[in-house]
Amino acid sequence: MITTERLTISRLSDKDAPFIYTLVNEPSFLRFIGDKQVSDKASALLYLHHGPLASYREFGYGLYRVSLTRSNITIGICGLVKREFLIHPDVGFAFLSQYCGKGYAYEAAVAVLEYEAKRNDLAVISAITDCDNQSSVNLLERLGFNKINGVQRPNCGVFEPAHYFERHFC
Repeated sequence: MITTERLTISRLSDKDAPFIYTLVNEPSFLRFIGDKQVSDKASALLYLHHGPLASYREFGYGLYRVSLTRSNITIGICGLVKREFLIHPDVGFAFLSQYCGKGYAYEAAVAVLEYEAKRNDLAVISAITDCDNQSSVNLLERLGFNKINGVQRPNCGVFEPAHYFERHFC
């Protein structure tokens, strides 16, 4: 578990299926990240088991639940993802729309990046974002990522252009 001034960041579990269902069906998630085919609690559980929970077992990291410390309300996810088409782990984040623009994504990402870079001895962490997602581009630049070039990312069987970033850790 990672804590910041306002947030508690911890591993996802089966009990997060209702939250995952809501998050991955938000219009911004569908537009910028993609349709994960999560249409009910059962498919949300499959998403968790084949995504974050499998990543914890295989790589020792994954996407984490981000909750407000005072109320314990889950507001988003943030963590590292190992994508087959990228060399380095990729930082990922998504938040419910009502919690965007309040600095939570930045706060969570700073904590996760520092924690995972040290814990896993990572020299480089990458990031990709949809070319039209200026909010994510701005956040990645604020986090110290440098835009390297474009990349084609798979999305539902189609390769789409995306921005590719890297950040080096000492």
